[in-house]
Amino acid sequence: MVSNFRGIKPLLLATLLLVLFACSKAPTPYTWPLPDYVPKPVVPKDNPMTEESVLLGKTLFFDTALSGNNTLSCSSCHAPEYAFAEPKPVSIGAAGDALNRNALALVNVAYNATFTWAHNNLESIEKQIMIPLFNEHPIEMGVTGNEQQILARLNTPVYQQLFEQAYSTKAPTMDAVVKALANYVRSLVSFNSAFDDYAYAGNDDALTAQQIEGLNLFFSERTECFHCHGGVNFTQSSKHSFQAFAVQPFHNTGLYNEDGKGSYPASDMGLYSVSHNKKDMGKFRAPTLRNIALTAPYMHDGSIGSLEEVVEFYARGGNKANELNPYRSPFIKGFSLSESEKAALVAFLNSLTDEKFLKTHNRHKN
Repeated sequence: MVSNFRGIKPLLLATLLLVLFACSKAPTPYTWPLPDYVPKPVVPKDNPMTEESVLLGKTLFFDTALSGNNTLSCSSCHAPEYAFAEPKPVSIGAAGDALNRNALALVNVAYNATFTWAHNNLESIEKQIMIPLFNEHPIEMGVTGNEQQILARLNTPVYQQLFEQAYSTKAPTMDAVVKALANYVRSLVSFNSAFDDYAYAGNDDALTAQQIEGLNLFFSERTECFHCHGGVNFTQSSKHSFQAFAVQPFHNTGLYNEDGKGSYPASDMGLYSVSHNKKDMGKFRAPTLRNIALTAPYMHDGSIGSLEEVVEFYARGGNKANELNPYRSPFIKGFSLSESEKAALVAFLNSLTDEKFLKTHNRHKN
């Protein structure tokens, strides 16, 4: 039997072996790999988390067949070894076009109150996924106009089994594709860093003295870091099963001031491009800092190359600190740290790396 499957991608072959020997049954409720101190994410009622939908989504996520020209997968811009981010300032779409923004890490997005860098009306992963799939200006995955061709590529015995087990349909549909991708991305939870071991598991030896110094600086009024990167997910843009109210802050960090009056480049004015409210000029969502050491370069346009440079940027209060900028966040006011304190702050940010998460997803990507 194995000889009949030569040439099949390793992930697809592994998936096929699973589904061939699975009995027909109702989808299995998904088991969240969460520590006790982390509440479960909110899940849409019309797309419950199941083991089968996550497996389908994972298989699709790493498959170039999902792009219009069969050259790009979701993982091309969201690689597991970089905490599902990408080491480029901005991503390149299937047609070779440079996108406007840096690829956000897909870490704990199940807890996001909003999605993408600057949009206040995308309240679900399902809606967000439609953008990279169908966007035309610029083209990302290039699905628009190629839907039937893509679905035909997915109409294989392997995928037929997967779609049937996950969504009770052998024939692949774009609706099921979007839902499955959303559930796989939703499953990417990361709460097993050295910081977690120290703060929640009571292991006083989990952090070094330098990292503890950095932790204290991070949560101090000197640096103000925690105001925008607070909570269990190190971002205020979050919601979960214990939190009915979704906090959705966007912040102008003073990265640009094109006209001396706070204007951002016309190519990307942040939340203002969606709301058309001048108060939203240059506002972007503060992403999670979990696994942040792996996701360089930083900022919405990938314009800052390292964590050390990020600390320097905030220490000087943004790139135009001495010019009038009515839109800059009041928390971006600059601070003074010694070189050793700056190093301690970076050391603390490194303690947010979840090695177990990385090993698990790097092992399972193929």
